[in-house]
Amino acid sequence: MRQMLSGDGEVEPNAEHVSELTSEIYKEDALSPLIHKLFILGWEARKDLVYCLCIFLRQMAGSSYCCVEYLENHSELLDFHVVCYNSKDIALNCGNMLRECIKFPSLAKCILDSTSFELFFKYVELPNFDVAFNAFATLKDLLTKHETAVSEFLTAHYEEFFENYEKLLTSKNYVTRRQSLKLLSDILLETPNSYIMKHF
Repeated sequence: MRQMLSGDGEVEPNAEHVSELTSEIYKEDALSPLIHKLFILGWEARKDLVYCLCIFLRQMAGSSYCCVEYLENHSELLDFHVVCYNSKDIALNCGNMLRECIKFPSLAKCILDSTSFELFFKYVELPNFDVAFNAFATLKDLLTKHETAVSEFLTAHYEEFFENYEKLLTSKNYVTRRQSLKLLSDILLETPNSYIMKHF
């Protein structure tokens, strides 16, 4: 499947075939079973699957991003990816997939509005450096990629967000404190967040 989607280095992928495959994945409701297979696949197969899923997200079928629409209507799959930071075997794969999803404003909003969002404040403090670093990269993308959605989120959830964020700013881990302070500065200096900065 990966070769069909990306070519083999000598031959470019056939755009029509890729679009047809994406459309079939959507129509046959195959995205959910594929995502849930991450747990049982080996490392190389997981990497290939995430690569293919990212292509499906970016692929238009007709006039729409059908796989993005699928995830909008099955937001539990986004929650699944977030919760997978608890499993070090697939945490990095799921983090890569989440950051691909976050490129789409509607999916970023789904994650921000989900109760699973608060888990990121725990994940960035995990003892496994690679997983914690990956989780912070995802949190950063969530809070910086789409200014309007983030501003609306912060306005609606000011108290609980900054209560959680305060824990990062006072973390025992120097790297976490430094990264969190830099990210906070980036967030507050965004024009739509001027009200938040005054409030803060």
